[in-house]
Amino acid sequence: MAIARGRRVVLNKDSLEIRNYMEVCVLDQLETVLESLNACTCDNCLHDILAISLNRLPAKYVVTKKGELYTKINNIQAQFEVDIIAAIAQASAIVSRNPRHDR
Repeated sequence: MAIARGRRVVLNKDSLEIRNYMEVCVLDQLETVLESLNACTCDNCLHDILAISLNRLPAKYVVTKKGELYTKINNIQAQFEVDIIAAIAQASAIVSRNPRHDR
């Protein structure tokens, strides 16, 4: 239950969580797209590509029960699939030009 205390809202985080489904969708596509691009998949590059991709895409926050399967992921993926792939490809190009590691 949310309790308003002055201007601050305190949420009961035991049963519900807020998730950005776009993040789940990007993670689901990331490996496949990067394989097709022959991109570096070290931890640094993966995290950089993920962050840049998510910054280029609209956030899609939903409230869900903790541990619940993401049944809405297919709807969002179908709607934004081209945008997700393009964002990952663009982010990969940026990271490959400026990697945070030695090659």
